[in-house]
Amino acid sequence: MGMAARRSVLEELGHQVLTSGTASEALELCGKHSFDVVVTDYKMPKMNGVELIARLRKLHPATAVILISGFTDTLGLDEASTGADIVLQKSNNEVPQLIRAVNRLLRKQQQPAKKPTGSQAGSKTEKRKTR
Repeated sequence: MGMAARRSVLEELGHQVLTSGTASEALELCGKHSFDVVVTDYKMPKMNGVELIARLRKLHPATAVILISGFTDTLGLDEASTGADIVLQKSNNEVPQLIRAVNRLLRKQQQPAKKPTGSQAGSKTEKRKTR
């Protein structure tokens, strides 16, 4: 499945999608726009997906990233080694996996931040002198 097909699937689900032909163009778009989710391939000319993710994290650390590759097993690509939030293997199941991944990341972003629990979290201790 190519970029145009992924775009079409996501747009049919109501998502607004911008695409770029290179990782450099993607970084340029990310400099001009804010994105909820970035979907990237691993294999691209001049800069691979892992390099793109590293640069994107410097610009927008909170942006969710999905890395798609046909080499996940061969290269040992996973969330820990790539910096992506989700890594997907190109396969016959790619479309439903991509849809679930995008929806899961968007739901995660919409959840209110949980307050830390515990006796020390968010507390401030003051010592007062009394006379």
